[in-house]
Amino acid sequence: MKLLFYRYGSIIEPDVIDGFKELGFTVLEETTEITNKDLTPQQGIKNVGQFLDSHPVEFVFSVNFYPFLSEVCRIYRLPYLCWTVDSPVMELFSSSIKNDTNRIFLFDRTTYDELSPYNPDCIFHLPLAVNTKERDKVISGASQKQREKFSHPLAFVGSLYTEKNPYQRLKAKGTYLEGYLNAIQEAQLKVYGYYFIEQTLTEQITQEFLKHFEGFYRLPGDNFLTDRYTLANLYIGSNISVMERDRICRLLSPKYPFYLYTASDTKAYPALHNCGLAKSLTEMPIIFHESKINLNITSKPIRSALPLRIWDILSAGGFCLTNYQSELGEELVIGEHLACYTSLEELDALVAYYLEHEKERQEIAANGYEYVRTHCTYPLRLTKMLELAFHL
Repeated sequence: MKLLFYRYGSIIEPDVIDGFKELGFTVLEETTEITNKDLTPQQGIKNVGQFLDSHPVEFVFSVNFYPFLSEVCRIYRLPYLCWTVDSPVMELFSSSIKNDTNRIFLFDRTTYDELSPYNPDCIFHLPLAVNTKERDKVISGASQKQREKFSHPLAFVGSLYTEKNPYQRLKAKGTYLEGYLNAIQEAQLKVYGYYFIEQTLTEQITQEFLKHFEGFYRLPGDNFLTDRYTLANLYIGSNISVMERDRICRLLSPKYPFYLYTASDTKAYPALHNCGLAKSLTEMPIIFHESKINLNITSKPIRSALPLRIWDILSAGGFCLTNYQSELGEELVIGEHLACYTSLEELDALVAYYLEHEKERQEIAANGYEYVRTHCTYPLRLTKMLELAFHL
């Protein structure tokens, strides 16, 4: 069986391709968007249409949802399978999600609960996956020098989001709006496992925000995206993530040897060790495997799911300390496969505890690795995807 994989450069694309190939598929690739980020939907439609005319396939696949791919597949009467890894994916609010040729797989259950009523037979929930075979190769091939270089007591790989926080464009200093938004964000920072911001935004608050904000995002084409959803997730959610990561850096960096792999500016944290960017496929697995504690700080717009970073850490045999997410207990066991905090105070206490309890920490890391290696691989997840998509 052949499939067309429309690629844009997502970090998981090589792992998905390996997974499909392991299941016996021939994977054909459309890769124009990897090098041409200015590619328009019209150009994409033309490229994919020409490809399908000369290369018959069983279905089209992409990471995240592309409305134009959905429309092409509707015209060609081909199943369009996609799997989200990011949140928010604003394109999911395009009217194209209602097409009957779609098979949309959402990693975040809250997003699934919101969107599945629009196309109940064609939208599914599917957690993310791991490729332990590739991570094992990287780790086993690491030199002693690399292992020493990437071994840290406490490590975090990721952005602080300060350089790409659109909320900063808000001009509402000294207004009721600023006070209201500050208050709900402070409240949300104290709650883990439930994202309530959208429920606190009245129509009046939303419209007031629009008056004080230039360049508010609008999804092109026919869609049902609301300004309230955009405000809650794209803008406020991003800002809360900035605030949370700032507070974690301020809390932990003076107390522990804290190593951060990021392109973000860290001058505000003089005790923090900024190691720059890590190469995702060749360095990140070694960091996760060799460091005593690996932090995961889930971006707030990922409202219930386990983000890719958790799976990255576990697949490398690393010890993961993550914030609580409501889907955490659906598959993994807290205290057996990874550790979890529900407040900054608990985070601080758990870092101190697990730095001192090496045997327990190593056992948890080994358990997490073994579980994902046997239960959460790409071939297994893709098999589930195909069963749901084609009623196998």
